[in-house]
Amino acid sequence: MTLSHLELPERRPRLTAAQRMLQIETIYYEPAAIERARGREVLDRFPGARKIEVASHRDIPGLYGNEGRVREWVRTKRSTLVLGIRKTLPVRVNGRSADFIAPGQASGCAMACAYCYVPRHKGFANPITLFVNVDEINAAIAKHSVAQGFKWEPSQTDPELWVYDIGENSDCSVDALLSDNIKDQVAFFRTLPGAKATWATKFINRALLDYDPQGKTRIRFSLMPASVARVVDVRTSPMAERIAAVNDFVEAGYEVHLNLSPVIVTENWLALYAELFEEIDAALSPRAKAQLAAECIFLTHNEGLHRVNLGWHPRGEDLLWRPDLQEPKRSEMGGINVRYRTGMKGRMVSDFAALLAAKLPYCRLRYAF
Repeated sequence: MTLSHLELPERRPRLTAAQRMLQIETIYYEPAAIERARGREVLDRFPGARKIEVASHRDIPGLYGNEGRVREWVRTKRSTLVLGIRKTLPVRVNGRSADFIAPGQASGCAMACAYCYVPRHKGFANPITLFVNVDEINAAIAKHSVAQGFKWEPSQTDPELWVYDIGENSDCSVDALLSDNIKDQVAFFRTLPGAKATWATKFINRALLDYDPQGKTRIRFSLMPASVARVVDVRTSPMAERIAAVNDFVEAGYEVHLNLSPVIVTENWLALYAELFEEIDAALSPRAKAQLAAECIFLTHNEGLHRVNLGWHPRGEDLLWRPDLQEPKRSEMGGINVRYRTGMKGRMVSDFAALLAAKLPYCRLRYAF
């Protein structure tokens, strides 16, 4: 047989990062959610998905509280979506990543970081729950912001504007793959006097470069040593891609800070962070460096999440669950958390801050603990 007669297998199209992240097969929805235009828009994006009506987005038998699904942890995140109405719209004081935590337009994530705290409240499954009443969420933020008035005293969050974290329980860069919620919120904050939005992200969604934030949205790129991230940052953008994107997002009108969290202590952790800071320094433009600041949180882990992780990703627990370095602390929710030991942690924070100052002297450390 000549080469001209050989039949080659059909080449499958290469999936984009967005297509790999979300391949929605099942959508659970509250009836009220698909009465909203945003809910119908999301359904239209996934015409082949199985649609299942549920009474409440918070109570889905067989999905939440089903320990047998732990081995499908990643598949559930990739293939399942929940649509609901956010019924309570609280704005909470924060003072660290932001002045206030806004009611989120989503909860849960398609990524699978082994240390994420959100699954502790959902029970063996943590897909994205998307809230379709983003207009009501924005109205609640506007009402709160107007009540604050102007920010007369500068703080570590921002010298002039009130900062609202809109992504406490989700990654807004991934949420933007599902709907226009985030695009709408960036536009909303663009015209909201005296306030700006913020969220932390581990996913580079370049569609956001066209949102025109005009300096009123701060994205915090989550960074850690790549060798550690390859173990615990499951299904996220590679570290080099995150670093390389900083300049582009600054040029697009975003304020970009670094979220150096969680800091996971390994045998050579300071040497790994020295390499990371050198990579950042080499990659950033003068404009990006001039506006740079960072926040740092050392790892807090959870006993319940530890047990869940052993069912799907035990290798990550070799880094996260370190009884030789950690001590227990009961959380406000009543669970047992573990954190690096008192005294030892203080020295670690001091060493980390000194290293950051030496390697990235232009990067203000907003807070560290």
